[in-house]
Amino acid sequence: MTGRTPAGSPPRERLLGPAYAATTIGMFALIAFVAFEAMAVTTVMPTVARALEGEALYALTFAAPLACGVLGTVAAGRWSDRRGPARPLVVAMVLFSAGLLVCAAAPTMEVLLVGRVLQGLGGGALTVGLYVLVGLVFPAALRPAVFASFAAAWVLPSLFGPALAALVAHALGWRWVFGGAVLLVAGAALLIAPALRSAGDRPVEPGDDEGTSAGRRSLAWAGLAAVAVLALELLGSDPGTALGAGLALVVVVVSLRRLLPAGTLVGRRGLPSVIATRGLLSASFFCAEAYIVYVLQEQWGLSPGRAGIALTFVGITWAAASQVQARLGDRVSDVTAMRVGTALVLAGTAGLVACVELHAPALLTGASYVLAGAGMGFGYPRTSVAMLAVSTDRDRGFNSSALSIADSLGAALALSVSGVVFAAAERADRDPFLAVFVLGGTIAVLGVAAAVRTRAPDAGA
Repeated sequence: MTGRTPAGSPPRERLLGPAYAATTIGMFALIAFVAFEAMAVTTVMPTVARALEGEALYALTFAAPLACGVLGTVAAGRWSDRRGPARPLVVAMVLFSAGLLVCAAAPTMEVLLVGRVLQGLGGGALTVGLYVLVGLVFPAALRPAVFASFAAAWVLPSLFGPALAALVAHALGWRWVFGGAVLLVAGAALLIAPALRSAGDRPVEPGDDEGTSAGRRSLAWAGLAAVAVLALELLGSDPGTALGAGLALVVVVVSLRRLLPAGTLVGRRGLPSVIATRGLLSASFFCAEAYIVYVLQEQWGLSPGRAGIALTFVGITWAAASQVQARLGDRVSDVTAMRVGTALVLAGTAGLVACVELHAPALLTGASYVLAGAGMGFGYPRTSVAMLAVSTDRDRGFNSSALSIADSLGAALALSVSGVVFAAAERADRDPFLAVFVLGGTIAVLGVAAAVRTRAPDAGA
């Protein structure tokens, strides 16, 4: 009788059991498609920029979805809280798919940028809606396994996405990297449709006016920050509109002050520095990621497929380092893990600077980027742990939101500034890739400085 359910006991629920298999597969697929597009775009964007003669907007195609994703996240979160996840998820999938189609058909880089904005709005909203759906559809015992599958859905595209994107672009053209995913999104939507119907709409529950007003203010500031980040790169790339770029930067800073805990922008000791460390880690790393495939093609003459191998190895290294820090647990404090992580990211970006300046072998250049990936895997998860450790029921939601905002807007702002720096270096007849990696290294230095101050004030030096 071993292995059988005792008489009278309900069968043990499983993610891939009859009740949850379709929903599990559909949700996994949607997360994987969002992750794949992020990896695929990094691989093929140099080819796209050359084909559409839009190198000037290269950085913005990465910054736009990150910045707009914040707006999508905040909006979907408020909508889901009031009405349930069904409608937000449908709208998110429509926006994400529309963005893919616009990118696939784009005749110019400007049109492709519109598609990337739609992708960002949809992708940000999609993730939030799926998290809410998990809470409504899956029993508590299965939720850890669901979220573990989400993590795997991000890891797998990092392993296979770059090579697959390069293969599709070579065999069918880069437009299929965007357009081909639309049918897959539609298939995943059909799988989760029954779960969406069961979740349905929830009646609006009366809430306190202060909470509603605060939510609207957060949405407004997030939208303003997203617009300002995009305007910064557009205006900053032209010397004649430098004043407008400066004003956009001021708007971003003011918006971040409203969206993040007090003291985050100046590295106040404790939680503010934890939030700052998260934002600076993302800013320095993703600034490098946007240009690593590009520089390997331009300076070392590698094909998109060979250059994309760097993305594959950084995905493996990130996942491995993340597992190492998890297994070490309390033997390595959160503060130490963040310090080590930021130091490795700094070492990796400094290595990129040296490799570009000295024209080192392509293998060494890729290895420098992989070292930065190890730093992200070791330090990045501990920012979440450290944030939760000092949060209470009163501020856990705000602090979690702030961590996500610092993550996305930090990377988006760095990418916008990198576009300005790239254009300025070209005008001055300097190496634009060297200038961008110096920027990434400078941000990494700030990350190390912030990590040093993450220990709570009452925890000793």
